Amino acid sequence: MMKMKKVMSGVLAATMVLSMALTGCGDKKEASEKKEEGKVFNIMTFNEEFKGFFESYFAEKHDDGEYYVGDAKVVWTIVPNENGAYQDALDRALLNQEDAKDDEKIDMFLAEADYVVKYVKSDATADVEKMGVKDFSNAYKYTVEAATDDNGVVKGTSFQCCPAGVIYRRSIAKDVLGTDDPDEVQSKIDSWDKFNEVAAEAKEKGYYMTASDGETYRTFSNNKEAAWVDEDNNLVIDSAIQSWMDQAEMFAKNDYTILNDIWGEEKQQQMLDTGKTMCFFGPAWYYNFCMGNAMDTCKGDWGLCQGPQTFCWGGTWLLAATGTDNEKAVADTMNAFLNNEEICSNMVEKNQQFVNNQKVNEKFASDPNYGNEFLGGQNDTALFVELAKDIKFQNTSKYDQLCNEGIQQYYREYLKGEVTKDQALENFRKFIKEKYPNVNVE
Repeated sequence: MMKMKKVMSGVLAATMVLSMALTGCGDKKEASEKKEEGKVFNIMTFNEEFKGFFESYFAEKHDDGEYYVGDAKVVWTIVPNENGAYQDALDRALLNQEDAKDDEKIDMFLAEADYVVKYVKSDATADVEKMGVKDFSNAYKYTVEAATDDNGVVKGTSFQCCPAGVIYRRSIAKDVLGTDDPDEVQSKIDSWDKFNEVAAEAKEKGYYMTASDGETYRTFSNNKEAAWVDEDNNLVIDSAIQSWMDQAEMFAKNDYTILNDIWGEEKQQQMLDTGKTMCFFGPAWYYNFCMGNAMDTCKGDWGLCQGPQTFCWGGTWLLAATGTDNEKAVADTMNAFLNNEEICSNMVEKNQQFVNNQKVNEKFASDPNYGNEFLGGQNDTALFVELAKDIKFQNTSKYDQLCNEGIQQYYREYLKGEVTKDQALENFRKFIKEKYPNVNVE
């Protein structure tokens, strides 16, 4: 899941030490006799999202009130994503993995799209096919590729697929556009030029087009043509990022948007029935995980369409930690959320997820009786099935989380008039240099 809400100076050094410290450990483990499963199944993550699915549909709750997988009690360590805090804590834990007691070793950990490649391409993660995760036939191709290292070794699985679109308020769309029909709304915002024109129309009616200057950011960033850091360790501000900056500046000057963090309280208030914002951008996990207040106050007053440009946002991968003594529990968990059709179906029906199982998604997409109440009965799965065909998961790097968060944070200071544009970009470069000393920012 993006999720996916968001210091870690020295994380790069930690990653390098991590890689060296764990090199060769895999061979020793493979050569030794297979140990029996451990008694504690340690999972490390950054929020409660997967924990909820795990406890609802997979793990068994015992009389002691604890959840178990097999005979192993499940223990969660949850550290928020903000400012790289989760990665920092995870790196420290993985560095201690070899010396940790069996019941304290990390068995499985979760990683978002912004930094999954960092762990997949390190020795901190293990081959899940050797553990028993072998059937990827129904998984979306990019989710498997993202979890595969340069040697073709698959290190994990994702429980979700994350094509995204525009989630619009139907009542405002009717007032501004004269319709709330998803196809008709799409025809009026199917390019950035049209989207910007509708923003002007929305303002005339007393509405905001977006509730954050960063609302459209992930659409642009997912379509960039270069990674944030190139092969020579140079920071690259791609043309797609520059296009977002131009739009954000125009929206700010014309009051088409609220100058607010994408996870900010003011934006959350705009999701209530009193909100004056027409458009929010996100995948299936977004309205389930981030629009809970809208679920209560204005369920049904929302629609979904592709928007000006196809994109995906976020996604969460389950990765096997090198040194785990619970390989079966890891594999069983991954297999369940990848191929158990009952579990995947429950996640669609009860949690409005777009799961990483094409067969299940296509079943709901073709069901004339299926609809999402939050979206006024619209079959969002049918749209996501089509959008998933165009997902791009490219030009990613281990630097993505803080680059994506940093550019929005520091550019907002310019949009608010607190600094000049040049100062904002200079502050962003200083931030990246502080976090990643090896990156050339000039």
